[in-house]
Amino acid sequence: MRIFIIDDDPFIRHLMGHQLSELSQAQVYEFDGGVSAMDAITREHHADDLIICDLHMPDKDGVELVRELGQIGFKGGLVLVSGEDARILQTVERLAQGLGLRLLDALQKPVSRHRLEQILQLNRERDLPQTRRKAPPLPANELKQALSRNELINHYQPKVSVRSGEVTGVETLVRWDHPRDGLIYPDRFIAQAEELGLMDPLTFAVLRRALDDAARWHQQGIELQVAVNISMDNLDALDFPERIEHELKQRGLPPTSLMLEVTESRLMRNRLESMDILSRLRLKRVGLSIDDFGTGHSSLAQLRDLPFNELKIDQSFVHGVSHHASLRSIFEGCLSMAQKLGLHTVAEGVEDATDWAFLQYSGCDTAQGWFIARAMPPEQLPHWLQQWQQRRTALIQPAEE
Repeated sequence: MRIFIIDDDPFIRHLMGHQLSELSQAQVYEFDGGVSAMDAITREHHADDLIICDLHMPDKDGVELVRELGQIGFKGGLVLVSGEDARILQTVERLAQGLGLRLLDALQKPVSRHRLEQILQLNRERDLPQTRRKAPPLPANELKQALSRNELINHYQPKVSVRSGEVTGVETLVRWDHPRDGLIYPDRFIAQAEELGLMDPLTFAVLRRALDDAARWHQQGIELQVAVNISMDNLDALDFPERIEHELKQRGLPPTSLMLEVTESRLMRNRLESMDILSRLRLKRVGLSIDDFGTGHSSLAQLRDLPFNELKIDQSFVHGVSHHASLRSIFEGCLSMAQKLGLHTVAEGVEDATDWAFLQYSGCDTAQGWFIARAMPPEQLPHWLQQWQQRRTALIQPAEE
């Protein structure tokens, strides 16, 4: 393992170098500018390398360095540090994630010895959530064939009560089991399905499989609410609530066992029809969640006009919330508003113990993210539930003391 410290302040650079040398057996290299550092990194870089980079440097600033690290496909860990405005740091953090870099943290100066120790541990784990580069969409005819051949499969990510740790439900996440390319994530085909008018058959393929799995779990004594994503494209047909009701009745499941997560990837085409359909779904006791709140087209107008009973706070406002003041303000604002409206709240993107610890005292109802579990095939869920019961005790006890 090698550590590259890039900072034009010699005192800070030497101090971090000294501390990191004491905390690890790694080779530590110090650079006073981005140009010399990139020359060294470009010649040779490895997945266990760690770069700690100041944003403000005279010859090549941290933003340029981040861009070039993305261009060379740097796979090591990256830590951004700055004495600048925290909002600048957060913007560069999003840039690094968007470029597919393995960003371990973005920190205000000065960086404590304890935090450096935590960063070293994170870099050793080398299994952090990261933004995947978007691959090009697949040909339209392949998506149509996938639907006809039942190549779409469901994975499920658990949702747990922040207060008790009880598993309350799962979110359904569709995958394409492609015969040539293997498992394909929805960012490569959902937008295309919307453009091709395939969202209705795709949604019902996912829904039917999810309800089949929910019925199977029910037979095993596992009672879970299943959340399924729907698009605004699904809200064009007035008989949509009756079709949902029919699928539930066929499997003997109560309407409350289903939560429909509404994602506005684009604006409503017919607002009045959407209000009609969503109101009737709630009258039938099907749950409605506004997904990824605070991003895309999700807005206060949706909370005003549509009968949601759950609000999901987007992961971009959750992960790292404990040590970013602006994120914390946004998170607490969303939470307070949802609570005043009587909405159940879900925090997405709970990725580490720090995120979880923050939620324990936040007043949020439910948590979801990699810290709890990654999405998994349906057959793995019963075994995971047994493992979670063991973890649950250790995670909840501190909050009860």
